Amino acid sequence: MLERLAASLSPARLLNALAAIAPVSLDVGIAYGPSDRHRLDIYRPPAEGPHPLAVFIYGGGWEEGDRGTYRFVGSALASAGIVTVIPDYRVYPEVRFPGFIEDGAAAVRWAYQNASSFSADPEQLVLIGHSAGAHIAAMLALDPQWLRAERLPNNLVRGLVGLAGPYDFHPDTPTRRIIFGLDRDRAPTQPISFARDDAPPALLVSGRGDRVVDPGNATRLARRLDDVGAWAEVKFYPHASHESLIGAFSPALRFVAPVFRDTVDFIARTATAQRAYERATA
Repeated sequence: MLERLAASLSPARLLNALAAIAPVSLDVGIAYGPSDRHRLDIYRPPAEGPHPLAVFIYGGGWEEGDRGTYRFVGSALASAGIVTVIPDYRVYPEVRFPGFIEDGAAAVRWAYQNASSFSADPEQLVLIGHSAGAHIAAMLALDPQWLRAERLPNNLVRGLVGLAGPYDFHPDTPTRRIIFGLDRDRAPTQPISFARDDAPPALLVSGRGDRVVDPGNATRLARRLDDVGAWAEVKFYPHASHESLIGAFSPALRFVAPVFRDTVDFIARTATAQRAYERATA
């Protein structure tokens, strides 16, 4: 019953219409690179900062997606006091792996370098991703080469929130095999391959009703992170599907799962931990 009701409410245009009521500031279509797909939107809380900074990377199977679809996500996070950057990025057939990873890294670089201009704290940067976007976010958080290529500091990412992400998967369609390379070793394309002891804390969540991405991806990545001495928390929501998990960021669908509250709490904990570390090392 809950899932049927969620489906009836979930079109992005309705969720975004409701999000327009939120008292947040929105800057649209800022360039972070040369392509038409190198544009991002910034959602800012009404209060003075500095605020934690989140870069949200949406899904779409590495083939589609549009930042404007996720206004309800940016508005929700900004309403909770988190400056949120939502970039577009190039997708197949324009690029294959690792083109979309490189775009994600470029968006993070732009957000980090410009954080002070929109009341964000660049030292409290968290990556959030849904579906294919969670794959991109996890690659950026775990494989150091991508942010290093943008000349960003080591350990820049303070936390990772993965929403229904594929972290340990076999490309299962002809198109996916092209995107990730028929002649390529699978391991370099998988976030689980890069688990390390100094990885940022990770919150990995999924819906029990997910029929798009196997929820076992979250379990496997969390187990690997734990094995190497990093910290990861897994949450499964019994009434959430792949789609309604992200829809539940909207106030209209928060009855489906407490994913928004859990995400905000996690970001608050990472910010608190960072401040405690700075005090201890001052």
